[in-house]
Amino acid sequence: MTIAASVQTTSHLLLVRPARFGANPETAPSNAFQQAPVAGEESVAALARQEFDALAGALRAAGALPWVADDTPEPVKPDAVFPNNWVSFHADGTIVLYPMQAASRRLERRREVLEGLASAGLARLDRMIDLAPLEAQGLCLEGTGSLVLDRRRGRAWAALSARTHPGAIAEFTRRTGIDVMAFHAVGAGGRPIYHTNVMLAAGERFAVVCADAVPDGRERAALLADLAGSGREVIEINPAQMAEFAANLLEVRGAGGRGVIALSQRAHQALTIVQRQHLAACATLLAVPVPTIERLGGGSVRCMIAEVFPPDGAAAPTDPIG
Repeated sequence: MTIAASVQTTSHLLLVRPARFGANPETAPSNAFQQAPVAGEESVAALARQEFDALAGALRAAGALPWVADDTPEPVKPDAVFPNNWVSFHADGTIVLYPMQAASRRLERRREVLEGLASAGLARLDRMIDLAPLEAQGLCLEGTGSLVLDRRRGRAWAALSARTHPGAIAEFTRRTGIDVMAFHAVGAGGRPIYHTNVMLAAGERFAVVCADAVPDGRERAALLADLAGSGREVIEINPAQMAEFAANLLEVRGAGGRGVIALSQRAHQALTIVQRQHLAACATLLAVPVPTIERLGGGSVRCMIAEVFPPDGAAAPTDPIG
């Protein structure tokens, strides 16, 4: 099954409202962005829901169409607020399910969420590519966390890590026809960056990248050349800005089809005035604070959104799932 090239952005978005959000000790060893909870800290789940609701409301107010699926309290899924890691949706209706490293995260794959989207005409259950069995071989590839998709060119970029295995990338390419440029990227202390989407983002007209995170000069030059070759303006950020989630942003379609760049308040503050101006020239900036989710979950706004593309341009109702 080959996934055809398509438009880069969409107004339809899947978000999962967390039920039992919290720091996940199973994912912490590979995620340097994730911080341990403060002793005695309580009510983080309630704070995460407040931050989630603020993001969903801001997206809706901007004219996007967030579809909200409620997480289930049992089994406990502390990272359920990050659905883009277990599923991606494509403009021909294809659904791709991904192999997750942590056993607790594998529980996030929920058939009823996919069925709800399919019943609304937003996805096709008969066009499903299930890569989850790769978990049995220890091969992980965590959705659009691991893969930053260039949907226009039928291409993707991937920083190799424990959660982004070359064997899983090869199988993804074989099953989808999407070519992947893989490279190595590291953060503080030389640890591999756990997800590509914390150091790289691609919108319609821009790409944000922390090129300094790619230690090999040839790989770095090839990545920058490929980003420029995609026709996007390349906006480079530094490692300190990357640590503030300045690359963990996503362009979506708002009212009238206009571009909206969703990012956290923390990421927005980390960008320079000039960088913000360059981004704002491409799309409207929409900054929302999600500090609890960032601190304990180790992911930001982009990680909270799975883009959904109605197959064949089908119209869909605007009521959320949930």
